[in-house]
Amino acid sequence: MAVTEEQVRDVIRKNVFDPEIGLNIVDLGLIYDIKVPEGKTVDVKMTLTSPGCPVGPQIIAAVQTYVHQAHPELDAINVHVVWSPLWNPDMMTQEAKDQLGFF
Repeated sequence: MAVTEEQVRDVIRKNVFDPEIGLNIVDLGLIYDIKVPEGKTVDVKMTLTSPGCPVGPQIIAAVQTYVHQAHPELDAINVHVVWSPLWNPDMMTQEAKDQLGFF
């Protein structure tokens, strides 16, 4: 059975957190797109809260590690960090905004 975009998103949501904010990076709105061509390679397009994010390398490595652990049958997990559009708090889910006290 081929790995799906939703399965990858769920793995990231459950396991990869921004250590400075304490929320998962999916609900923070840092994951822009996930593609799983032919179910063998994952391409994750994501951003960070700022270009100078000191934990950026840790977050990227965590995405690769957790997706690989959950789906060892994948040939590659490619993470592409992009800066357009720039992340802003409006990209968070309502649940994340509620947890952080945004109104």
